[in-house]
Amino acid sequence: MIESHMQKRSFNLIKVLQHAADVFSDVEVVTNSVEGGIHRATYSEIYLRTCQLANALKELGVESGDRVGTMAWNTWRHLECWYAIGGSGAVCHTLNPRLFADQVDYIVNHAEDRFLFIDISFVPVIAAIAERLPTLEGLVVMTDRENMPDVPELPFPVHCYEDLISTQERTFRWPELDENGASSLCYTSGTTGEPKGVLYSHRSNILHSISSVGPDVFNLSALDSFLMVVPMFHANSWGVAFSAPMTGVKLVMPGPHMDGASIHKLIVDEQ
Repeated sequence: MIESHMQKRSFNLIKVLQHAADVFSDVEVVTNSVEGGIHRATYSEIYLRTCQLANALKELGVESGDRVGTMAWNTWRHLECWYAIGGSGAVCHTLNPRLFADQVDYIVNHAEDRFLFIDISFVPVIAAIAERLPTLEGLVVMTDRENMPDVPELPFPVHCYEDLISTQERTFRWPELDENGASSLCYTSGTTGEPKGVLYSHRSNILHSISSVGPDVFNLSALDSFLMVVPMFHANSWGVAFSAPMTGVKLVMPGPHMDGASIHKLIVDEQ
């Protein structure tokens, strides 16, 4: 066999965000934030913050293959987590906050999550089962110091997201990963016995996202604004968190504000 030398570079999800930062640098990521109010950032800003988060993960001791959980709404911070965790070689494990507490603790323990990144909405959920999560080494609350809630004493350290990344460098040397390595982890909702984990690879996520941008699926282009209502903890949000930056789509995220009036306002305001 004569081997080709075209397109030899392995897929790594962070390359999608790097592409967005380079080619669609001023395109917005808009969030109806958990704390209240509309937050706006560009793909270039998101990428720089993702580098900061990757440096923070390294400082926490997160290594390739480690599972790092998220329990969060669709927000710009959750997007940063996806790319920083997977891009650095760890596995981003999205947790469904709508599951029963017994299922959540089963899933966290089965995945052996080392850290959890959670929105302020879900502090009570994790605090209630913290004693049953022996693999956890830290909790990161995804907010700023001003909005940091009172967190009860837990058996592991609690960090404020913005404090964690604020002192980090805005560059990161991303590793060259095996594209068949795991990037993301989702569990079923346990309708047939205990929840079952499904691992996505960098390759599978990127191929799925390339497929989804076509005219017979989402028909995405840089002229579009996409309201990502499907949760990022549900089937990897149909891959939109990857396919939108890939094509330069303006990405609009509802945060926790899923009522009809809030969704309608976003549709009108953000076109």
